[in-house]
Amino acid sequence: MPSSITVRIPKDLRVQLETISREEKLPVSDVVRESLRRYVAIRRFRRLRQQVLPFAEAQGLLTDEDIFSEIS
Repeated sequence: MPSSITVRIPKDLRVQLETISREEKLPVSDVVRESLRRYVAIRRFRRLRQQVLPFAEAQGLLTDEDIFSEIS
């Protein structure tokens, strides 16, 4: 079951959220929920990237392009 939280945001951010909500024809809560999902996913990705970075560098993989070339 979903739970709820209360978050205080500046008025200008609320206005921006409401604008996006209207443009996307989505409730504000959906816009916020999707934004939080993306934020959490990006944080997890960055944390994992930092963990594997030493192993990648040891293999000579120094850039994203190196990795894409290796797996392509």
